[in-house]
Amino acid sequence: MEQQQAAPRPQQSPDQAQRVQEHPQPKALSTSAFLAWVLGLTLLVFGLSFLAGSETRLVGLLIFLPAIAASVGTVRQTQAASAWATAGGAISVARNPGYHLDDAITLVLTLLFAVLAVFGARWRIARDTELLRLRSTAAVLQQHILHPLPELTSQVRVDGVFEPLQEDKLFGGDIYDVADTPFGTRVLIGDVQGKGLSAVGVAFAVLGGFREAAHREPTLTGLVGALETSVVRHNAYARHSGEPERFVTALVVSVDPLDRGTAQVVNCGHLTPFLVRDSSPPDTVRLGATGVPLGLASLVREERSAAGVCFPPDSTMLLYTDGLSEARDGHGAFYPLAERLAALVGPAGAADAPGARLARALRDDVRAFSHPYQQDDLAVLTLRRISPADHARAASPGIAGAGPNPREDPPEG
Repeated sequence: MEQQQAAPRPQQSPDQAQRVQEHPQPKALSTSAFLAWVLGLTLLVFGLSFLAGSETRLVGLLIFLPAIAASVGTVRQTQAASAWATAGGAISVARNPGYHLDDAITLVLTLLFAVLAVFGARWRIARDTELLRLRSTAAVLQQHILHPLPELTSQVRVDGVFEPLQEDKLFGGDIYDVADTPFGTRVLIGDVQGKGLSAVGVAFAVLGGFREAAHREPTLTGLVGALETSVVRHNAYARHSGEPERFVTALVVSVDPLDRGTAQVVNCGHLTPFLVRDSSPPDTVRLGATGVPLGLASLVREERSAAGVCFPPDSTMLLYTDGLSEARDGHGAFYPLAERLAALVGPAGAADAPGARLARALRDDVRAFSHPYQQDDLAVLTLRRISPADHARAASPGIAGAGPNPREDPPEG
């Protein structure tokens, strides 16, 4: 797979980055674009006036200049457009005086709308600036909730895509995390009951519990038990505050050393992953019995257990949420995940290299299948087995696109 080395970007100091985050500026027309459309509209109005022989009446169309500037320009640009429109109206009336009352009304209305346009521009820019600050804060929170991908550990390269359904694509009910621990690489993917901001509290509880317990609990079942406790405690607080209790379907994977070629998986009511090998078609991972979702362990007697699964070198484990497997087309048919996955990783498939491209290829494919509507949050993770030699090459600073979080594609905007 060929990679093109991107042009280096200028580095920002921490102080510069902080100032940009604290004082975001809304988009506005450049000075050249502003001058171009002001002069263009002015010439158009006066040209039509000359052809129609009615300069005084058509000059009132200049009143649209301040209105347009207020909607897309800065306050100074709006002030300039307002002054320009008022001056144009006054000059036209002076050159071609008609009925004094009509001329006076034209000038008064032009001046009135010019003043209103300036106030409108101030209000719009203040509102847009506040929205940008809120989005900047939300983006920082999202980075702390869900770490950016790809993530490179000593055993696997984790890549994927995440697309919430609601709240302007900042938060959702799907969660994931990766931890490189003394007990191996541990990966979590889950789906919180509910969508949008109402599910963020449970997401915080599960992710916080995972990040702390993944480095403390020597067994995978002990880690899942800590996650269960986190959800139960959150639901207890939710009851006192009048919020609904929620459960979380989750899949927790612990990657064994490379020479074993296995992994341990605890399934808490989540969807069964797929294993993609370079030399054979994808197949579902056989996990045995499925446990109950996190938060519901008290309802059953059986304890959750870890299943050992095959995870050999040069293979990829695909984890996903129901936003992928339960997507529907316009006729109500479910997305044929197994069939489409086999086509994407085949010799003529779009995902010629399992991993980063596979997740994005699935995302694009399900988008086309369910167009124009996305019915649920979507999270797709790929766990690509790497050898110690591969890890050393990927972490080498002399290799383009490498590093602790190498990216094969530019981040989604």
